[in-house]
Amino acid sequence: MSTDEQVPEEQPGFLADRHEDPYGRALRGGEGPLFLRRVDGGYLSSEMDRWCARADHADISVLRRCQGAVLDIGCGPGRLVAALNALGHLALGIDISRAAVLRAEGSGGAALCRSVFERLPGEGMWRTALLMDGNIGIGGDPAALLARIGALVTPTGSLLFVEAAADDIDERLEVRFEDGQGHAGTTFPWARVGVPALRRSAALTGWLPGEHWAVGDRHFVELRRSRRHRPDRGGDVVVSEA
Repeated sequence: MSTDEQVPEEQPGFLADRHEDPYGRALRGGEGPLFLRRVDGGYLSSEMDRWCARADHADISVLRRCQGAVLDIGCGPGRLVAALNALGHLALGIDISRAAVLRAEGSGGAALCRSVFERLPGEGMWRTALLMDGNIGIGGDPAALLARIGALVTPTGSLLFVEAAADDIDERLEVRFEDGQGHAGTTFPWARVGVPALRRSAALTGWLPGEHWAVGDRHFVELRRSRRHRPDRGGDVVVSEA
């Protein structure tokens, strides 16, 4: 998700008695507009059209690096689960949105309506986990999220692929979904994390930062699980695949 300078115009009676789920509405329609409104002011844009389309070139650059069984955390409408199935992977998506799970299942993927912080199938046995589309922000605490994922994957040899901002961003905020047409969701904690901040959090939670690459303006980092916490030495090389 990226900052959007074009703030949608608020309609008369905005939020007065129209407290709905714009994320679910957008998923059912398969398109936006959809925004994340910060309670401290400003908006972050979302990419509902892309999320509801097939996996693109940037997505595939991540999926082709996956190994074994894959857990897609915050799977949304399931484009990645469907693509992983086509590549021959056992894959499961999880999302707290019922509308997202229904759409993911409709695309032929396996999905559960569940939080990553709840009990999940195959804990400690997943070989690869995904945090795409800014989902490192889930829960508003990246370190806690990374630590939780460490308990879901295999103790050694596991991979976590994270999509992060290119800049050194490290924010904790409260947001809610809005569609600019008078519909708003409930407020929830979120985080915005750039590659440098992600590397710092990874080093503190038992993950070893590996390859960092970019496809267009999207940046991805490979993390590998370590039994011991080791300091982040930095110095990774960014390879553009655009």
